[in-house]
Amino acid sequence: MADRYLQVVEPTDNVATALRELDAGETVTVAVGDEERTVEVREDVVFGHKIAIEDLSAGDTIVKYGKSIGNATEDIPAGTWVHVQNVESNYGRGDLASEGQTAAASE
Repeated sequence: MADRYLQVVEPTDNVATALRELDAGETVTVAVGDEERTVEVREDVVFGHKIAIEDLSAGDTIVKYGKSIGNATEDIPAGTWVHVQNVESNYGRGDLASEGQTAAASE
């Protein structure tokens, strides 16, 4: 039975959102559309963060809620924590903007 604390919104998603702490070594089952996938958690994942539910290669698009949220910067095996250490977001990064860009965005 699928873990109700792992959320996949669209069948095209390749990551699930952890709605509880996940511990390295545990096995979880996630509902993906009409199917279920079982994945071994490779590293601890904190509440609210993403976990890969399939093997991803460097450059692959990360899909959450049916939308592209970025690209893998390295290979990401299923069960791995998916976050800034292995994904380059395709959303604006205010922390990387110059002073002028930040000021313009806040006006």
